[in-house]
Amino acid sequence: MKINNIKSKKKNSTKIISGYLKGQIINIVQSNKLKPTLHRIRETLFNWVSNKVHNAKCLDCFAGSGSISIEAISRYAKYVVSLEKNYYIIRHLKKNITRLNIKNIHIIHTNTLMWLKKNQYQYDIIFIDPPYHANILQKTIYLINKNNLLKKNGYIYIETYKKNNIQYPPNWTLYKNKNTKNINFSIYLINK
Repeated sequence: MKINNIKSKKKNSTKIISGYLKGQIINIVQSNKLKPTLHRIRETLFNWVSNKVHNAKCLDCFAGSGSISIEAISRYAKYVVSLEKNYYIIRHLKKNITRLNIKNIHIIHTNTLMWLKKNQYQYDIIFIDPPYHANILQKTIYLINKNNLLKKNGYIYIETYKKNNIQYPPNWTLYKNKNTKNINFSIYLINK
């Protein structure tokens, strides 16, 4: 049985890499609308932000499985605002958060671009890992920059398909970057 392109009976899972929830399982719904960040990429990402994540206020623009949001909380982020537009994916994410007894992830059922247009709050770390097939990464970058959503000395994580041709604002500086066969993942800083 399929519900919105999600197979309701089969699940995959991933483990939390480090922090107070290390080794705990995140159950992931199989869906062609969901591409959880690979374990080795997540490990690299959190090694890059290790000096910033403790007590950080984070924004996860495309929460999906919640693996990035939950990993940030496990590493003692103050809280994570997690944006996701697919209700069935949110429902599954909420089950993981409840099972893991996490209280400081705020899930918002929304279209990320519409939410970013209205938000005025600043974050220490922003995670951007949109669907690779969607043409929303460029718009997301534009809105984050236009609305000044990153605090001074904050980090912006971006994961994208290698072949995407993305234009970054001139005030963004590449801090860290790595590639797999098909994926490019980077940390940017904003020069204020």
